[in-house]
Amino acid sequence: MKSTILQNLESHAQVLAAVRRDIDLQEILAEMATVASSSLKQGNKMLLCGNGGSAADAQHLAAELSGRYLLDRDPLFVEALHVNTSYLTAVGNDYGFAEVFRRAVQAQGRAGDILIALSTSGKSENVLLAIEAAKEREMIVLGFTGQQGNAMVDLCDLSLVIPSAETPRIQEFHLFLGHILCELIETELFG
Repeated sequence: MKSTILQNLESHAQVLAAVRRDIDLQEILAEMATVASSSLKQGNKMLLCGNGGSAADAQHLAAELSGRYLLDRDPLFVEALHVNTSYLTAVGNDYGFAEVFRRAVQAQGRAGDILIALSTSGKSENVLLAIEAAKEREMIVLGFTGQQGNAMVDLCDLSLVIPSAETPRIQEFHLFLGHILCELIETELFG
């Protein structure tokens, strides 16, 4: 057991060291915060999507921004697209699971809004279709993926690519960098 714990701690530390060295990744995160802050300041909304652990991360980040993160402040219009289970199961049943996020983006997305798409593999069909729908609506698309997520990276305006192929490490750093993004947005909008 102890060796498994130490292996995971070491794996996490290696990814952290790589992220600390990756100046481009850090600059992309700062640019994401600037773009998202500008959009939200103009009264636009932010939608998030992902599957499984990425859905949990999407919902977590949406809660931080729509409620509060570190500052007591006005709420922001930020929503994870999977939280309406009646919608999710109806569209999944009637149109197929690949359509659940695309149809939500088509219904809710407007030009200037933000879509944050999370996929550890960058290959989730429903996330890729949501990105395409967002681009059709002239939304800004911010992607969170892992080092094998090239299909997704090519579709997004900005992408955070975690330097790992391990799903647990990718998800840990999506949430970690997502928290930094929340702090940057909150500080920019509310000081």
